Amino acid sequence: MLPRRDGKRLNVGRLTAGALRRLSQLLINASRGLYLSPQERRVIPWFRDRGDKTWRLQYALGPNSIVVDLGGYEGQWSSDIYAMYGCHIHIFEPVAEFAQAIKRRFDHNPRIKVHQLGLGDRNNTMPISVAADGSSIHKSGKRVEDITIMRAADFLREQQLLPIDLLKINIEGAEYDLLRHLIETDCVSAIRNIQVQFHDFVPNAEQKMRQIQSDLERSHFLTYQYLFVWENWQLRADRPLQSP
Repeated sequence: MLPRRDGKRLNVGRLTAGALRRLSQLLINASRGLYLSPQERRVIPWFRDRGDKTWRLQYALGPNSIVVDLGGYEGQWSSDIYAMYGCHIHIFEPVAEFAQAIKRRFDHNPRIKVHQLGLGDRNNTMPISVAADGSSIHKSGKRVEDITIMRAADFLREQQLLPIDLLKINIEGAEYDLLRHLIETDCVSAIRNIQVQFHDFVPNAEQKMRQIQSDLERSHFLTYQYLFVWENWQLRADRPLQSP
């Protein structure tokens, strides 16, 4: 027997099959509400604060600013940034299908350039598991393709993309090696804002994240932080933006 809101008892044996299914679904939904994974709990404050519409877009940018989008996927973030500031944007997307779609999307906009490659700590060709915005070199999946990675410090300097006003990094676990490389080559001193999403599925993710954050504090300071969701590091006033 189960309790009802009106105080009467519910005889499960008399329920129809449809009623049983509905009751079962209600109980399942209720149990889901009682448990949230750590990942689900982390994003609650972010969505409450409308972070995708506020924090990720609120920067001191203008038509002459340089923005680099690492992990473009569909290009929506770059589209939003361009709509607000009209700046120069370079989108890096190593997955062929996504890169070609972004190129078509911005085909008539000369201020937005799409690069079908990724940036990392070395020149390399490697397999990536393709899974929409969760595509990653650190995951396995049914669909895999080879992608091109270029050493970030060399590419950014050769293409004269430094200094950068805003660097957005969402590359599904590859951010650790990339940021370590940017710090070691002192490219971070030529980047005014670093907007990054750290991912926790990489081995020793939190330890790696904490070390990178500690190193970034030498040149940058936090403007917002939602751990393992999004955070932004801005160049300190006493560290003028360097040119290559």
